[in-house]
Amino acid sequence: MKDVRQSEREILVLDAGDLLFKKYLNPLPENALAGMAEKAHLIVESFNVMGYDAMGIGDDDLTLGKDFLLEISRKAHFPLLSSNILDEASGKNLFHTSLIKEINGLRIGLFSLLSPDFFVDPSDPRKKGLNFRSPFETAKAMVEELKPKTDLIILLSHLGYPNDIRVAQTIPGIHLILGAHTGINLPYPPVIKNVILLQTASRGMFGGRLNLLFYNKEPIFYNTATRISLENNLHRYNERLSSKGIPEVERTQLRRAKEEAERTLKQLQSKNQFMNQITVLNEQMKSDPDIGKMIEAYKAKTQATENPVSPKS
Repeated sequence: MKDVRQSEREILVLDAGDLLFKKYLNPLPENALAGMAEKAHLIVESFNVMGYDAMGIGDDDLTLGKDFLLEISRKAHFPLLSSNILDEASGKNLFHTSLIKEINGLRIGLFSLLSPDFFVDPSDPRKKGLNFRSPFETAKAMVEELKPKTDLIILLSHLGYPNDIRVAQTIPGIHLILGAHTGINLPYPPVIKNVILLQTASRGMFGGRLNLLFYNKEPIFYNTATRISLENNLHRYNERLSSKGIPEVERTQLRRAKEEAERTLKQLQSKNQFMNQITVLNEQMKSDPDIGKMIEAYKAKTQATENPVSPKS
């Protein structure tokens, strides 16, 4: 993929977790561990090239355990965030709890949460050596910490979509929730109590892009698609009203609808907007040559490992 940051500096590139491995179902066989570790390193190196700003930690990112994730976090040129994963022995946070980025004068605070409910089996090896602070208590604490230092707060959520809704409904101060785990596409993101809920489907098949348009300092946004829909409706109302022979009852209804559309559009003037786009990532998209070389090297190494040359007799 093209490094979007080469030409567009006013952009944040983020991931909300489950980046490194496939969906965890069972403990991995010993003979698969080295190959999976190699692939995870390739993914992180690729994201380094792409210029990622931050990644939230998902349950599947812990597939090879906390020590491996800590090791790979030191090779990432971007922070791995988790505000509620604690080391069982020390009780301290294992990863970065937050990040503040300044984009075009806008101070943006980021933090991340992982739901402990995704580790159903008490013997799940992914949570070995870990404890989890309550996501909702942590969210409140992180908002209190970040609010005085930032203009906008983003949660990289690995709580699942139902809990994203619950956070939006109950914890004020968060402006965007970039969610993961549930694996759904939200091309028209809901806005709950002025919180925009974003999510793209899993397996690396989609990329989401959110554009924010600021007209004032208040961090409240409406979907540009709403304005476009109202403008289209208003155009249709005017066309219909200019027609001859319309029954008076219908004409009255159209006038009321037109007045309501005009009133709403007037209210939206000078308010901040957002535009959301979800793109299918496919083989036809231009690849970064450096990443292509890394992938080819990985494939060659994997094939050599899987098909070792037999010694000559």
